[in-house]
Amino acid sequence: MRPMPYDWTRPPSDQGGELHLWPHQSLQPEGYVRFLGVTAALITVPLLPLMGTPLFWALIPFLTLAVFGMKYALDQNRRNAQVLEVLRLGPKDAELIRSDGRGSTQSWRCNRHWAEVTLHHERGPVPNYVTLRGAGREVEIGAFLSEDERKALYEDLRKSIRQSPAATSHQD
Repeated sequence: MRPMPYDWTRPPSDQGGELHLWPHQSLQPEGYVRFLGVTAALITVPLLPLMGTPLFWALIPFLTLAVFGMKYALDQNRRNAQVLEVLRLGPKDAELIRSDGRGSTQSWRCNRHWAEVTLHHERGPVPNYVTLRGAGREVEIGAFLSEDERKALYEDLRKSIRQSPAATSHQD
């Protein structure tokens, strides 16, 4: 079983807690370098018989462009996946801060006593969608997690914020 892509950096208690969530990244930096290297090597294999011919020099710019295009796409994907959600539970307040790879930040805050965790089984952009409600707003949390991870997150949050399960699980 792989570890959850979230972690309580401060365990939840009546005095507070801090939860960090991030999307799973299957391509680690070593794999990124290896993938680009193998792709470049495999692209050059068909060029070996053409070395020294004018066709070789005609194909090089296109193959180079293909490798750099792959690198650009992987870099963009990595930047877009650099999401970090931090839920801070204080003795009185709950605050969610979401940062992405482009540097933008969104935040939500409410009185912890009135914070409500909701699991939307069907009505949401993904199955078992988890939201926090309070201060007149409802915000998503952990939308990038897998379905099982969102279920586990819901249970963790429900226990941490001290909500009763009957009041927070919606059967949409």
